Amino acid sequence: MPRPPAVEPNPEPTDPLRVWFRFIRLNRRVSAAIGAQLRAIGLSIPQFDVLSTLTEREGLTQQELAARLYVTKGNVSGLIDRLVEAGLVERRPIPGDRRSHALHLTPAGAGLAARGLAAQETYVGSTLGRLGADELATFERLVLQWRALAREEEAGAQDR
Repeated sequence: MPRPPAVEPNPEPTDPLRVWFRFIRLNRRVSAAIGAQLRAIGLSIPQFDVLSTLTEREGLTQQELAARLYVTKGNVSGLIDRLVEAGLVERRPIPGDRRSHALHLTPAGAGLAARGLAAQETYVGSTLGRLGADELATFERLVLQWRALAREEEAGAQDR
């Protein structure tokens, strides 16, 4: 695979706000590209988020799924209703719990999730996958460090 285009280093001191805006714009660009690929197979990004999460762990309740996706239970409820109607997800009773249901993929849902995952793998391979191993390791380290700082900030905000 060809190397990514060279990017000249910025001779000016880096402004965290400028990096933030670049990150946000990159997120939008990547989301739009992935969204187009998912739409081509009949899925929205939120639908794919549900299906791909259930490929990792079936049997989640709607509340557990909402927590994993960082959305409200109400947002997940309507989405699950539509996925159930489409025959992609099914709700199964949880013994001893009359209020909650375990969410499971149907064979059609598992197949569509696999197609969405393949589309993402192809996109990631043609973009992020073109970085060298050292660059990728540095990027991952920085993302994990940023995530730790965000979690620390979130915990501090809850304490205030």
